[in-house]
Amino acid sequence: MKNVYTVKQVNAYIKNMFIQDFMLNRIYVKGEVSNCKYHTSGHIYFSLKDESGTIACVMFAGSRSGLAFQLKEGQRVIALGSVNVYERDGKYQLYAKEIVLDGRGALYECFERLKKELEEMGMFAPEYKRPIPKYARTVGIVTAPTGAAVRDIINIAKRRNPYVQLLLYPALVQGDGAAESIVRGIRMLEKQKVDVLIVGRGGGSIEDLWAFNEEPVARAIFECTVPVISAVGHETDTTIADYAADLRAPTPSAAAELAVYDLRVVMEHISSYRSDLRRAISLKTERNRKMLEHVTLRLKLAHPRQKLNDSRQYAAELETRLRACMGERLTSDRHRLALCVEKMKGLSPLAKLSQGYAYVQTTEGENVRSIKQAETGAYLDIFVSDGEIHAQVLSSETVAYPGGREGEE
Repeated sequence: MKNVYTVKQVNAYIKNMFIQDFMLNRIYVKGEVSNCKYHTSGHIYFSLKDESGTIACVMFAGSRSGLAFQLKEGQRVIALGSVNVYERDGKYQLYAKEIVLDGRGALYECFERLKKELEEMGMFAPEYKRPIPKYARTVGIVTAPTGAAVRDIINIAKRRNPYVQLLLYPALVQGDGAAESIVRGIRMLEKQKVDVLIVGRGGGSIEDLWAFNEEPVARAIFECTVPVISAVGHETDTTIADYAADLRAPTPSAAAELAVYDLRVVMEHISSYRSDLRRAISLKTERNRKMLEHVTLRLKLAHPRQKLNDSRQYAAELETRLRACMGERLTSDRHRLALCVEKMKGLSPLAKLSQGYAYVQTTEGENVRSIKQAETGAYLDIFVSDGEIHAQVLSSETVAYPGGREGEE
């Protein structure tokens, strides 16, 4: 048999044909993603299909920089790459280098690009976010004058607090000139010095919401001196305005709840504070009353009259004690004096004189106790019980008394 080739030769030949085809080396293929698998190696394996067929695709890990979003089932994309043969399996497939979303995907890419640029400028940084005032008195609204969004905001604001003033700037929110209209509304209400701004609209497609993805709108929100709440679309919709705003509300209704405080809650808080204040005043008053009673008692105790009364009572007690001590001392002294009197009586010369004794002294008043003091011719005074005798010594002699000392001549 002539011209017999191996499988390897055939696959190599076919691969060479694909390589030589210039169009297949750089081709854009549009289709719907299916069988998408992220391999642990970082490669992405998927298929592109349309109503007529399917083509296998692979994006190697080294080419992942050409993919700016998460590839998912059902997405309509445009893949740029080359078509070639995988010799081992003998199958051709698209080796993707870049992948972008088809149609709506172009807007999404524009959205991601602008978001990245503004984020790098710092317009989304949290340190620039201003707090929303808790008790706003004037709320500015930039939205379409008709539609569910403005009706929801007005109804919820009136229900929560009818005293809050709402200023509406009727802006275009989609179509030509919408971005410029939104910017004018933000700047005009900023000049009115409102407390907070709500910028938004109801839900819609990405095309309908695109005005809020424009850079002028993002810059106007970022540069606004008034805190801005963005309320664009439904909860799942996200725009550049949401990132630039100080606070994002999932819906316009939620924005009204965030901007307008609930008066009923405030009144309940006031009532609670009033009760707490009354209770605190009552406790304070009772505490002060007890303290006043204590101080009054202390003042009474410290009053000069009380001090004087205490001093008088103390003086009376001292006087009583003094009198008692003096009485005891006098009694003791009287008793001692009586003893002394009795002793004195036993030692008194007068008592001796009354018993028949006499007291003799010289004229100079010296007691005569010896005959030596009574010389012959000397005058003596003799005291007896009933008087005094003046005598002259005629003679003296020594007498030895029994038991006594011998006299001297």
